[in-house]
Amino acid sequence: MTHQYDDISVTLNDHVAVVEIQRPPHNFFDVSLIRQIANAFDTLDDDPSCRAIVLASDGKSFCAGANFGSGGNDTSASAEFTEEGFMNTTGTLYREGVRLFSARKPIVAAVQGAAIGGGLGLSLVADFRIASPEARFAANFVKLGIHPGFGLTVTLPAIVGQQTANLMFLTGRRLKGDEALTLGL
Repeated sequence: MTHQYDDISVTLNDHVAVVEIQRPPHNFFDVSLIRQIANAFDTLDDDPSCRAIVLASDGKSFCAGANFGSGGNDTSASAEFTEEGFMNTTGTLYREGVRLFSARKPIVAAVQGAAIGGGLGLSLVADFRIASPEARFAANFVKLGIHPGFGLTVTLPAIVGQQTANLMFLTGRRLKGDEALTLGL
């Protein structure tokens, strides 16, 4: 592949592409990172030699959530945390997130460490998740005083059921890898 990205690497071997997030140790995301992943997915969707995509990450965490304070690095976001800047960032983030869910190739998320908040949402973009025993999943939005993002109010109940999703949303409780496996996450 000839595409270059700032925060991800993309390799294609034997018809399987690996899109690896490279913002260690925790791989926090912002609009720029989600846009890069969406661009890579679009490119891979158009590549007939790619039959499947693995979404992985380098570092301690798969993705420990959003970094809304990165406005200075992202031209689509306001550098100041103002209401206008917040709306700019979140609106753009949602548009880019929708692009992720539009991928046509099967996606497998390789989850190690934390998949927290929006990082949980990012893992649910995938059709399948393979998690290490050390993986942790949480919808921590209640602890932050914000609504669940990244489409989680739709994707999480569809996978684990409404009752378990509500438990995760309303308590922010972390699930370890073995419990996530039992719940079908």
